[in-house]
Amino acid sequence: MNTNYENLLKNRMSSESYEKLTALQNDKVMDFIGFFIDHCDPKSVYICDDSEKDIQYVRDQALRLGEEVTLANSKQTIHWDGYGDQARDKQSTRFMVYKENLENMKSLNSIEYEAGYEEIMGISKGIMKGKDAVVLFFSEGPTESPFTIPCIQFTDSWYVAHSETILYRLAYNHFMKMKDSEKGDFFRFIHSAGELDENNNTVNLDKRRIYMDTQNNIVYSMNNQYAGNSIGLKKHSMRLAINKAGKEGWLCEHMFVMAALNEEKNRKTYFCGAYPSACGKTSTAMIPGEQIVGDDIAYFRNMNGEFRAVNVEFGMFGIIKDVNAEDDPVIFENLKKNQEVIFSNVLMGPDGNPYWLGMGEEAPKEGRNHFGAWHEGVKDAKGNTVGIAHGNARYTMRLDYLDNIDKEGFEAKNGVKVEGILYGGRDSDISVPIEESPSWRDGILLKAATLESETTSATIGAEGVRKPSPMANLDFVSYPLGEYTMNNIKFGESVKETPKVFSTNYFMLSEEGKFMTSKLAKRVWLHWAEGRIHGEYETYDTPTGKIPHYKDLAVLFKKYLNEDFSEDKYTYLFTFRCTKWIEKLERTKAFYEKMDSNTPKEVFDYWDAEIDRIKAAREKYGDLIKPGEYKV
Repeated sequence: MNTNYENLLKNRMSSESYEKLTALQNDKVMDFIGFFIDHCDPKSVYICDDSEKDIQYVRDQALRLGEEVTLANSKQTIHWDGYGDQARDKQSTRFMVYKENLENMKSLNSIEYEAGYEEIMGISKGIMKGKDAVVLFFSEGPTESPFTIPCIQFTDSWYVAHSETILYRLAYNHFMKMKDSEKGDFFRFIHSAGELDENNNTVNLDKRRIYMDTQNNIVYSMNNQYAGNSIGLKKHSMRLAINKAGKEGWLCEHMFVMAALNEEKNRKTYFCGAYPSACGKTSTAMIPGEQIVGDDIAYFRNMNGEFRAVNVEFGMFGIIKDVNAEDDPVIFENLKKNQEVIFSNVLMGPDGNPYWLGMGEEAPKEGRNHFGAWHEGVKDAKGNTVGIAHGNARYTMRLDYLDNIDKEGFEAKNGVKVEGILYGGRDSDISVPIEESPSWRDGILLKAATLESETTSATIGAEGVRKPSPMANLDFVSYPLGEYTMNNIKFGESVKETPKVFSTNYFMLSEEGKFMTSKLAKRVWLHWAEGRIHGEYETYDTPTGKIPHYKDLAVLFKKYLNEDFSEDKYTYLFTFRCTKWIEKLERTKAFYEKMDSNTPKEVFDYWDAEIDRIKAAREKYGDLIKPGEYKV
């Protein structure tokens, strides 16, 4: 330890906190905390261990300082971010990159390391002056497991600290047990909400910065409160983990982990899935009748030849808009219970209850929300009518509250064995509802790398524009896209039992512009994939994979949804559209060329060969190939 910090640490924390810190016998931890106490200048620092006493202290501080307010259900609280701090700030989120790597990272919103360091250290100098700060110890993934990544969060926001105690596993005891060789290997997060106004909201949003140093595994987050910007262990940690995984030969992916249950056969099959925003990720993870392990981020490791995964998180930070009793009954029920939940940027009515957009209940005409004092029809400074809640309003809740959680998989220190991977985008007229990839490599290059999210009438700008979203992970990839894609291929091919890869598409429209199936049809597609994993169901070939037979889907629709599924609908949904697919692959090629000029030639050669294959099929069978017509 830098001995210059010893007196500083003693002066800024209680004897109890100092004893908890020194008990770790970790100089790297002491130096990290000492450096930022000296630099950010908080009035005091509280060290949290894993005890309920310390977690309750964090909850109490968030209420005492006005960062949260108690709701009618006494165990629930509400937090409001400032009016200009309601979503992830992509422009101010940058990678600090050494000069020699800057060219390779230019497409990933990077800044030269020395310039970025100078700027963030200038912004953060004295930023905590007069404030009480807190240090917490967490783990990404289960503690004391092959998946564990230890983390430290240093923050002056007790709302952020409280949120993280719900979202992540406490790991002070894990730090206590770390071997000497492990004591420097942890992720570091330093956060400050900065100067606050009378509503306890960040003032200096023009100096909002989230700078990530993947070389040294530290993230600096300054002048923000919205959890997507401030909570280090969420997407900031994910970026560090993706980089670390790329160097060490494992994967960190933007995926749920869930179990499909086949009660007839008495079997449980684990799937992971990646979907861009608004493409069905949470609803797939929460399909009625199945079980959830995690809804957002997964680590994959090759363990004795098996492809195994853990849910990185302990809770869920979910978009609350349109969560209602009909569409999301399990989550909605839990949001109504008197248990620990933090609501953010929704309305607190005069009755002390939370109200949000699309909840299916009549909201009061006045109350308090992210705008401040609110009443129906009130306008903001730009003349826009302010709704009862923000469209990106959230809830923070423990996953193990859910009745449909797979407790065994959720707690498994060695993870769960993954047998299926799902990739799904939003696509009105190209991809079929479910298709199996011929191989892992085909799955990455045809299903994952080609993912797109189509804009809708609810999106600002032109409708029907397809936004590329490789692996549904583009915002978080922290090294060049081509290298990341190849690492996905290499990892899957390194295991003895490679999962089957499937693409899904829930958004195929009829010629009249209506959705072809109900929201719950995804349960049918899931169970067809589950059957294929276990050697059931014959298939038809297409130029990009394998699709179901009509007779099998008809049985599954009747079994799981009690619906009749017509053969005409089947034919329309599962027709292969040659020209549309060629255009999709050309868009993917152009995007990769723009994002990473060093993408290996073999990737483009693969796509060119696939385009040629589809052109040959179009020449032989016509532009629209019905199920069963195509022959390999």
